[in-house]
Amino acid sequence: MMNARPVIITKGLTRRFDEITAVDELDLSVQPGEVLGFLGHNGAGKTTTVRLLNGVLDPTSGEARVLGLNPAQDGPELRARTGVLTETPSVDERLTGYENLSIFGALFQVPEADLPDRIDDLLTLFQLKERAYDRVSEYSKGMKQKLALARALIHQPEVLFLDEPTAGLDPVITRQVHDLIRELSRSGDRTVFLCTHNLDEAQRLCDRVALLQKGRMIAQGAPAQLAREIWPGVRLEIETQPDRVDAAITSLEGFSGAKEAAKGNEPGRVSAALDDREHIPEVIRHLVNADIPLFRLTPQEPTLEDVYFALNTDSGREP
Repeated sequence: MMNARPVIITKGLTRRFDEITAVDELDLSVQPGEVLGFLGHNGAGKTTTVRLLNGVLDPTSGEARVLGLNPAQDGPELRARTGVLTETPSVDERLTGYENLSIFGALFQVPEADLPDRIDDLLTLFQLKERAYDRVSEYSKGMKQKLALARALIHQPEVLFLDEPTAGLDPVITRQVHDLIRELSRSGDRTVFLCTHNLDEAQRLCDRVALLQKGRMIAQGAPAQLAREIWPGVRLEIETQPDRVDAAITSLEGFSGAKEAAKGNEPGRVSAALDDREHIPEVIRHLVNADIPLFRLTPQEPTLEDVYFALNTDSGREP
């Protein structure tokens, strides 16, 4: 896969609005079948990038190619081969769910003979079949989101741009959407460009992530790779006797390779950050020598959330 021609490639892609630079010298390459997580707080430039890559906006400078096409010049041809799900479901609430899919299928020139079966499959997949002939104005937020995702898939796009695809969905449908994203990418003929604020979702679904701050990409790579680069250490969760928690914390504070020793969320739990996972055997010996009973030790690797907040210093705790 990595030797294939990139599905998306940008070089110095920039878009300014008067004095504001929404996308700043973006260099990006996305491979066929890859799920790329595009992360950044509100205003970081994610939506502007999606518009640039679909030919809805022209760049101020730089260039992009999507499926070998120039979005600025080949917008209509390109949009016939991509699917876009915006954060706000773009469905006509005056029509029924079936009518929405029929209209968008016709707009995307889905063969008339194939359209009924394709609509039926999508309605079944997203559990909308029983409400197919109800007006969308009567749908819940989650149902509208599912219909919008079905609309984005109606023409079987080669590249799928998803902006918060599971917003408003219940856990069961969220899992189904996640499974669908994985299935779309596994075949190698679907590429998913996932804009999300859900860092756990990105970590579980994405092959790579790109982090934006004020329009500029500040990091990209596989989530585990980025975590190791940002912090090669590990967080250790320790279970001991509840009456020995304070003693365990005191003992850890005296160990040079540990820091941030603190009580956990449950009785008998202690957490500490280690500079290097190789310190774990030393920590065990240190605690045993201090007469601290050890019932369980659980190493926890840095997460994508740790990476995000370590890099995105201006975001506070709001992605």
